[in-house]
Amino acid sequence: MKFRLIKADKEQYDREERPEAQQEILRRAAKDLPVYTRTANGAIRYCDRCQVIKPDRCHHCSACDMCVLKMDHHCPWVNNCVGFSNYKYFMLFLAYSLLYCLFIAATVLQYFIKFWTGDLPDTHAKFHVLFLFFVAAMFFISLLSLFSYHCWLVSKNRSTIEAFRAPVFRNGPDKNGFSLGFTKNLKQVYGDQGKYWLLPIFTSLGDGCSYPTRLVSQDPEQPNSINHTEPAKNNADGQTLPPRPLSESQNRLLGGTDQHWIDEESDEESSQVPNQNAAVSIDEESTKHST
Repeated sequence: MKFRLIKADKEQYDREERPEAQQEILRRAAKDLPVYTRTANGAIRYCDRCQVIKPDRCHHCSACDMCVLKMDHHCPWVNNCVGFSNYKYFMLFLAYSLLYCLFIAATVLQYFIKFWTGDLPDTHAKFHVLFLFFVAAMFFISLLSLFSYHCWLVSKNRSTIEAFRAPVFRNGPDKNGFSLGFTKNLKQVYGDQGKYWLLPIFTSLGDGCSYPTRLVSQDPEQPNSINHTEPAKNNADGQTLPPRPLSESQNRLLGGTDQHWIDEESDEESSQVPNQNAAVSIDEESTKHST
């Protein structure tokens, strides 16, 4: 997927001074890209600094001076941006740190109680014990609140930026636009194999540039959306069939045993056409013999 303008479009974009003309160039360049979010004014999201069309959930970090896929925030503790490529590692970092602080506070608790009851020997070490317990307890409380908040964000499939400012689609802002349900939201960050969830291994699903969204079928300008000029296809039960997701790498997020894609139904219909033609020819031959 090419989110960078080709040379001809880039030169034309730089020559244009009217925002309407520039948006028309960006709209033409993004028509084949899986880009469904817009600016607050409904324009194509374009980064003048990096000179690329921003993929969905991508934002420019002023500290790193680059566009970050699925940017969550810039973390000064790790001196890096937290986004698609390291969000799972950030969550594991919080979980490991939380357990470590809990372990320290639990092991020092007995000495902390002895300090207040006066059973601890009167040495300089007692102040070390007091300091260690308070530091571990304060970090535990801070990390617990931060970890709980990000667990809530994962369950809702939102980033910190999207929690404060809902992503804008063609139909307007929707804070739950990327939510696929609790289980699929977890799999998008941690992967579809639970045995790797607690290990520092990259298992996040997707490519970071495109994300499945429940609002795709409502965007008439995208090639992967439903064409509103054609009637929707139904299965045997009369239920409308969903369109195929953006890419095969996202099938594990959107796929399910109770879903049947439009392409499969089309293949079944095409396979039944020869049988129907054969039946018609047999009827015609039998009619000729009878006459």
